[in-house]
Amino acid sequence: MNKNLQLTFRKGDLLAILLVVAMTVMTAVFFLPKNTSSQNAVVQIYQDGELVKEISLGEDQTIRLTGTYRNTIEIRDGKVAVTETDCPGADCAHSGWISSVGRSIVCLPNRVEIRIVGDAEVDFVVR
Repeated sequence: MNKNLQLTFRKGDLLAILLVVAMTVMTAVFFLPKNTSSQNAVVQIYQDGELVKEISLGEDQTIRLTGTYRNTIEIRDGKVAVTETDCPGADCAHSGWISSVGRSIVCLPNRVEIRIVGDAEVDFVVR
């Protein structure tokens, strides 16, 4: 019962491995978010449903909003974030930096919404 078992690769094994790697790369490329260029993107800041400010995403600025609570919004290096707030939970500050068209940050207690709008890439069209 002493069998010498030795594993070797065959052509079919190598082909299967290459196929799995190729499918993994194609899936990653297809599903990873695409960064739209921020040069045409605009940050819109709404408070109580009204547009308060509209700024180019490429323009570095710090905006302070007051209402029931205070929010400090920073636009830097093509990204935007709420960096300081005194609202309960501070979920808006925990949202982090966003930079893609279509993304938004919301501060419900202070009734603030920050949107990035602009030319978005079209994924598909349904007719």
